[in-house]
Amino acid sequence: YVTDREVKKVLLKKERVSGKVLEVQDDEIEIEGYGSLAIGEDFNVYRLYGEFRRQNLSSVVVGSDVQEFVVADGQICAALAMRPFGAETIRVLVMDTGFQSIFHEAVTLEFLSPGVMAVGDREETFQPGDTVTFRSGDEKLARDRVVIKPTDESAGIRVTAIKRGDQIPVYPGHMEIKQESEGLVLVNEVYLEEYLKRVVPSEMPASYEKEALKAQAVCARTYAWRQIMANGYKNYGAHVDDSTKYQVYNNVATSASTDTAVNETYGKLITYEGKVAEIYYFSTSCGHTTDGTIWGASQSDYPYLRGIAVKEGGGTMDLTDEETFSQFIKSCPDGYESEFGMYRWTAKITGEQIQKKVTGIGTIVDLTMKERSIGGIGKVLWVKGTAGSKEIIGEGQIRAILGNTDTEIRQQNGNILTGWDSLPSAFISIEKEEGESEEDVCFTIYGGGYGHGVGMSQNGAQAMAKAGKSYKQILELFYDGTEVAEIDEIS
Repeated sequence: YVTDREVKKVLLKKERVSGKVLEVQDDEIEIEGYGSLAIGEDFNVYRLYGEFRRQNLSSVVVGSDVQEFVVADGQICAALAMRPFGAETIRVLVMDTGFQSIFHEAVTLEFLSPGVMAVGDREETFQPGDTVTFRSGDEKLARDRVVIKPTDESAGIRVTAIKRGDQIPVYPGHMEIKQESEGLVLVNEVYLEEYLKRVVPSEMPASYEKEALKAQAVCARTYAWRQIMANGYKNYGAHVDDSTKYQVYNNVATSASTDTAVNETYGKLITYEGKVAEIYYFSTSCGHTTDGTIWGASQSDYPYLRGIAVKEGGGTMDLTDEETFSQFIKSCPDGYESEFGMYRWTAKITGEQIQKKVTGIGTIVDLTMKERSIGGIGKVLWVKGTAGSKEIIGEGQIRAILGNTDTEIRQQNGNILTGWDSLPSAFISIEKEEGESEEDVCFTIYGGGYGHGVGMSQNGAQAMAKAGKSYKQILELFYDGTEVAEIDEIS
């Protein structure tokens, strides 16, 4: 016991357990081979390698096996971090068909190689072609998670209860199923590099240039590494899910081109001043990106996520003025992406359509962009009605308010998109068109780009690669001041 920086008493606790962390709750930790152990009142985490540090529960990452746990009277008193966590694997919550929920009423698995299925201390073997179905409420799931490990993890396990596109997906690695109050959760633990081979083609067309795919692979690996350490789904024993909330995983078949991109960038991460960077990417820019302040972050927190002009030489344009941005978005200045359809687009929306989403202020009569951020992205939209007004804050909210599934979005190449309940981006300028009365109004929206606009534009990366830029040059443009480093260099 330590008080006032002095050691008052030392108690030697001899019982230690070690194993992979399967789940972390506020009051207990589940350890492979031991089940769930309660966390003691005076629980601490101690880093014993490198510089000694006292840490908190958040540093106990699911999937890690770097700690030894000191146990007394059936409770965990301390976790001793013996070495750095290498993040070689990632644990993914597999959602249902359509990515509607992380919970399943039933899960059916088909085995493609021999292996072992363990429930607590009971084991069953299985052979290729065998199937098994688990249903929420099954008695065998009442106490323990089911762990299914194929002999050949590369052969995978087919999850016949869900679809991805038109396919029944096959997952490499091993599977775990656990009963939660809302239903079953299905966790796929897979080597990080194998995970990336199923993320990259799901996030970027496999037909894209090799250097663009390599840039995407490094971004995806960096993002995944940060999410592993963030421990976001620790209560369910996972790091991420397989939807657009994180990175889309295993939604598209692997390909030789994307496998090569992952292999040729093996273990490479984007770093800033020796730390793994916070990475974002999106589909298409309007010719300029924005920075992290659109989500409330301080620019000093992520200086490498500054807005840049997506053109040869980069640089930053001042587009925060209404008139300047309006001229920019209504024109089609040269840039890496100026030939892409979503580089410029237009849409029309009526006051009546907006009124369905903005209530309590009467009939909508006017819209004004009150504030823009770096690159001209809308930050604060003022909506005026006959009975009051409201401010819509944030690029996501602005896109949602002005989106409508009946609206036609006309790309600069003439293609028309429908069915979107959110605008492609918030890089927009709005013009009011008067109707027969003040209350009969329509708004023309001049827009550019597709996505939130922070970090790397994927189509910008493709255009840069076609122009002969390397993946490192692509990353240097979109993430200012960063470097590409090896994952084993990160402490």
